[in-house]
Amino acid sequence: MPYDYTPFPYRRAPGLDGPEARHPVFIVGAGPIGLALALDLARHGTPSVLVDDNDVVSVGSRAICWSKRSLEILDRLGLGERAAEKGVGWKVGRTFHGEEEVFSFDLQPEPGHKFPAFVNLQQYYVEQFLAEAALDNPLIDLRFKNRVTALDPVAGRLEIETPDGAYTLEADHICACDGARSPIRQMMGLEFDGEVFEERFLIADIEMQADFPSERRFWFEPTFHAGQSALLHRQPDDIYRIDLQLGWDADPEHEKRHEVVRPRIEKVVGHADFRIDWVSVYTFQCRRLTSFLHDRVIFVGDSAHVVSPFGARGGNGGLQDVDALGWRLAAVAQGAEVAMLRGYDRERGFAADENIRNSARATRFMTPADGAERLFRDQVLKLAAQAPFARGMVNSGRLSVPCTYPLDGPDAPDLPMGARPGTVAPDAPLGNGWLSERTGHGWLLLAIGQDAPTVEGVKALTLGSDDVLRDRYLGDADCALYLLRPDGIVAARWRDAGAQEIEAAREAACL
Repeated sequence: MPYDYTPFPYRRAPGLDGPEARHPVFIVGAGPIGLALALDLARHGTPSVLVDDNDVVSVGSRAICWSKRSLEILDRLGLGERAAEKGVGWKVGRTFHGEEEVFSFDLQPEPGHKFPAFVNLQQYYVEQFLAEAALDNPLIDLRFKNRVTALDPVAGRLEIETPDGAYTLEADHICACDGARSPIRQMMGLEFDGEVFEERFLIADIEMQADFPSERRFWFEPTFHAGQSALLHRQPDDIYRIDLQLGWDADPEHEKRHEVVRPRIEKVVGHADFRIDWVSVYTFQCRRLTSFLHDRVIFVGDSAHVVSPFGARGGNGGLQDVDALGWRLAAVAQGAEVAMLRGYDRERGFAADENIRNSARATRFMTPADGAERLFRDQVLKLAAQAPFARGMVNSGRLSVPCTYPLDGPDAPDLPMGARPGTVAPDAPLGNGWLSERTGHGWLLLAIGQDAPTVEGVKALTLGSDDVLRDRYLGDADCALYLLRPDGIVAARWRDAGAQEIEAAREAACL
């Protein structure tokens, strides 16, 4: 096995030997989302208890495509460079119809970013890096082999089972980061709304020596898998991810058998010199909870919303949930009004709807119904090979990018649209590092080409107007002020503003 699934240490919970003091934040699920949330809260000085019913990282590669935005979020937690160094960076995608390449795309055509558009890195590595950091953080009480068996969402009371017996604890806020099959969601009797598509796909991770380039390859109706679709991604450690469309009538248990999988993979790679590392069969789903806030319980990541994996919107969307929640929850835990959490529900609900729309459209294009849908899909593919205008209509999974939140903060519309309120502040090189390294650590006022007013509770960063900053932040303007939230989102911007105006915008952005 290329990865060593070493168990994390179990220790006896203090609640087994006496009542625990009420905790400010309790997190269920030590996957990438729960671990990242605990680390993000700790950055803001808020302690948490994090439990998981397992003691090893997830088996199999699972989420592998981590976007530039996710790497920036991980970088704030001290892990972005480690993930990028271990992972396989890529930015080019190629789309084929049969054996013919229809078109290719470049997700990061311009330089001047710390991280590539995407890094392929198995989820077990991301979990390992995050867990090691959490175990070293004095503000995080990470408890493995602790399973929540019951909860009172109004009182914030939980019953927990361990190898040494059961105990009870209470928390002001409970964050359910326990995945698509969330036991917390089931205990509360909450149901997803949305659509389940009648289609099955096979995921296979194989280990082999090959010279496939570091790019995304997607096939519609390849000769090696007639009438269906296929996807190939390269991962670290000579591991390759292959996705194969199976059809709704496929028997998942039968299709996961290695003697069934191996001949399929041989057709894809053209030889039998590989080892099967992990196999799974999944069904497309595009669903979410109506609200992510329920009494003291906050749903985060897959426990709140699920989408089909094409487009890499699952793990990346979950980390963006953490990004939107962490600073707000830390502020509430330290005395801010609990109503501040409504902003998380509003923004991430908006983002979930956007992800679901994109994923549903991709699913329908990849798996069209017989009749008009299939006729349209097939004609678009034929036309795209000859006519460039049709290539944008080909949808093999629109890849994850951060959504632009519908914020109504002050705006100077003559400044570049790519940095308007609601967007992630674009990265840019600085003389001593990167702009993304300076954002996301609290309220920040960027003063470009002018001096920064002094605003209580807001750090200031005065920058010159070199070519990259001008292109991304100024356009034709000579100077500008940008107010960035603690998650690096642009809250407001002006050509010029005073301290009172900036403070008013900051207060409004907390609602």
